[in-house]
Amino acid sequence: MTANQSINTITVAANKHSPFRLTSAHTREVMVPVVASEQLDRAHVQGSRDKSVSWAGAFATCGGHGAIQSSTIVYEIERGGHLGWHTDATEETQYIIAGSGELRMEDGKHAVGPGSVFALPANVRHDLANTGTETLRAVAFFAAAMFTQNFDEVMLPPKTHILGTPNRNG
Repeated sequence: MTANQSINTITVAANKHSPFRLTSAHTREVMVPVVASEQLDRAHVQGSRDKSVSWAGAFATCGGHGAIQSSTIVYEIERGGHLGWHTDATEETQYIIAGSGELRMEDGKHAVGPGSVFALPANVRHDLANTGTETLRAVAFFAAAMFTQNFDEVMLPPKTHILGTPNRNG
C-alpha cells in the first residue's frame, strides 16, 4: 500500500439483501481502499507523430490493486489535447469531472462537460478531445480487472500502440 491509500474495514452482516453469500450466522470483513487520486503520480503519454495526442493518467485501481473485477483510471487532458483514437478491450464508462470536450466516435461527435457520463462498448473506436479553455479532468471505469487499449498512434512512452493495466503481461 502506498501513502496515497488508506484501508477502511467494514463489517457486513449477512442478510437477504447482502451481495455476499453467507449463512445468517456469519459476518464478513471487506477491505475498501480509498485512493487520494489527486496525489497519484500521473504518467504523461503522447503520440509519436501527432503531438496533440497528449494526456496524463494514473491507475487508481485494477485487479489485485484495490479492485477484483474492475479498473479505474484518473486522467487529465490539457487545452488542445486529446487521447488519440483507440479501442478498449472491455466496456468503459467515463465521468467528466471538469473542463469541456468532445467525444469523437465514428458515427459523430458529442459535447461533454462536468457531470457528463457515457458508456462505450468494448472495441468501439473513439477519442476524447479537450475543446475548452481549462484542463479536462475525468475518471474512466473499466469492466475488467485487466485489459488493453489499442491506439491508432504509437504512444510514447512506451513506444507501442498497446497500453493497458499494469497487472497485464505484455
